[in-house]
Amino acid sequence: MSTPAPAAEDKPFDPKDFPKDLLAAQLKLAELYTALHAHQARLPWSREADEGWPEELERWHRRGRPETTGWEATDAETYDQLWEDLRKAAATVQGHPHWDRCKAEGADMVAVRQALKHAQGVVPLRQGDVEQTA
Repeated sequence: MSTPAPAAEDKPFDPKDFPKDLLAAQLKLAELYTALHAHQARLPWSREADEGWPEELERWHRRGRPETTGWEATDAETYDQLWEDLRKAAATVQGHPHWDRCKAEGADMVAVRQALKHAQGVVPLRQGDVEQTA
């Protein structure tokens, strides 16, 4: 005779057993951060046109910057939209009801939030990941 599986209410609360919608929100947040970082990497150093300046290593130890025409309008729009989407995604993750339950149960909030960032399925692929696994 087999014993029935315990009901969900009978199981002790595991703060690292994240709800699917929270995992999806964290993945979206990570993907947006990756997209923003990749977009920034290809942009000129200044959003606005700037004459730049020479290096001053002897006196100020300040690196120089080359002249730039600034960002194209479409690049600025993409950057602004990515930042807006990133803020919304972060608010979704940070405001998820799971955190209230964790706090009520006395969970180590820092450890649980860090665990979410490394949970399976929430870290997007990075350049080189495919080559490493192949």
